[in-house]
Amino acid sequence: MSEAVTEATDREPLARPIHGKCLCGTVSLTLHRARPMVDMCHCTMCQTWGGGPFAGLSGASFDISGEEHVSIYRSSNWAERAFCSTCGSNLWYRFIPGDHTSFVAGLFDLPDDIGVLQQIFVDEQPNWYKFIADSPKKTGAEVMAEAKAAGFTFE
Repeated sequence: MSEAVTEATDREPLARPIHGKCLCGTVSLTLHRARPMVDMCHCTMCQTWGGGPFAGLSGASFDISGEEHVSIYRSSNWAERAFCSTCGSNLWYRFIPGDHTSFVAGLFDLPDDIGVLQQIFVDEQPNWYKFIADSPKKTGAEVMAEAKAAGFTFE
């Protein structure tokens, strides 16, 4: 693991819960013990879903208000994506085999010191955008190999 990733993962989760909401406010989220770093995904599916990269934020647990307005789309055999059925705001990505939910970082009012933990699927990143953030970068093949090494299977 690179020194930047080790330093980032050593950071303590945010002490206070953070609150977020969709564009219309129908769906509200509270994220507890949020990791103070976002993961950036450049895969073509995230680009199609949100018009650019996905900036994901995760925590130890979460609460949802307005859950009856959440629509879930199974985007692959291993993932689902959620959005507000009223305004269309993207809400989260869930990696099903690991039951890991990553929320759209832009839904939350975040502290200024939130950084980028890593960027994944950098081999699918289009030339029309580049990030300045100095963070580890992995290709899609590297991400899939790590997931398989961790015991996940994909059909």
